[in-house]
Amino acid sequence: MERSGWGEIYTELGARPVINAIGSMTLLGGSTPPPEVLAAMEAASSAYIPMEELEARAGEVIARAVGVPAAYVTSGAGSALTLAIAALMAGDDPAKVEQLPDTAGMKDEILIQTRQRYWYDRCLQFAGAKLVEFGSAEHTTAQDLELAIGPRTVAVHYLEKREAIDPDALTLEATLEIASAAGVPVMVDSAGQIYPLENLGGAVRKGAVFQCVAAKYMGAPQSTGFAFGTEEMIRNISFQSFAGYEGKRVRGIGRPHKVDRQEIVGAVAAVTRWVTMDHEERLANGERKSQAMVDALQGLPGVDAVFVDNVIGHNAFGLTIAIEPATAKLTADELVAKLKDGDPPVWTRVRDGDTDLIRISPSGLQDGEEELVAERISELLS
Repeated sequence: MERSGWGEIYTELGARPVINAIGSMTLLGGSTPPPEVLAAMEAASSAYIPMEELEARAGEVIARAVGVPAAYVTSGAGSALTLAIAALMAGDDPAKVEQLPDTAGMKDEILIQTRQRYWYDRCLQFAGAKLVEFGSAEHTTAQDLELAIGPRTVAVHYLEKREAIDPDALTLEATLEIASAAGVPVMVDSAGQIYPLENLGGAVRKGAVFQCVAAKYMGAPQSTGFAFGTEEMIRNISFQSFAGYEGKRVRGIGRPHKVDRQEIVGAVAAVTRWVTMDHEERLANGERKSQAMVDALQGLPGVDAVFVDNVIGHNAFGLTIAIEPATAKLTADELVAKLKDGDPPVWTRVRDGDTDLIRISPSGLQDGEEELVAERISELLS
């Protein structure tokens, strides 16, 4: 597949562009903003704007679009987590805001299910808070949470994955009920929960004080995210933000978490587009690309390509490729490595927790690239 100018801006820098068969990942630069988002960002370059005012007005538009009390644009979902826990510990007290990450005299313990420890919970610790696990690696009960709540508990953190609900973890609904009875706020990481649309902001509507979403999954710049929450929560996040640091002259921990004006406007355009777009058309495109790759890989020795029909969250459709090394002459890891070594490189990965299963997502593939991916895999395994 010949494409004039593909990746030249990177090759001119001495870097090597790749075909993204993983999906909308920070590792590979997020997602590709659609024309509406790029146009909004270009228009935002034409004038300057006080950043506190822009954040406030953008937050109002986003909150209306999503159906939550308030919203704030952050430099990614991970940034939203850090700012949120800082806001819960310090509130709007300037002295406490500037004291962080020293948490002396503050409630600073975040409760998290042992079963829900994950790669990005590190973001909760940057402001000085401490993670306290409850439940076991096998199961979590309501009593586990009830007994874990103590005098230093500032919040309960919940990881929401509606596309892969864990039957042995405490549900969000149960978590909210128990925490509410104890007067403890619940914060939710639902970075990829952008579809169906009722999931977008759904945790806040159920009673969480905060919910974060990665805006890149909606076609916003990779360096943006959304904090949804109560009006008080979002106001306190604004005290911690880069805009508050400069505009309110309060030295919060979020000064390095800068978002430029073009990105904020792009994030508004992305969420507006997302809640009004034809998702049936979007899903049909992903289904077509995924099925085409499955069809092309059928019959290869030692390979079982299976269509993934999930549409919940950000990673709709796709396929898994199970490798039988003795027959295919390659392990899954070896296939992934050889795909990366090709020209152009194709990036995919072995699915977490598996040694012989590759997951391919269509969301990062431009039209026609699904054929190239299937051809490359076929060449390596034929």
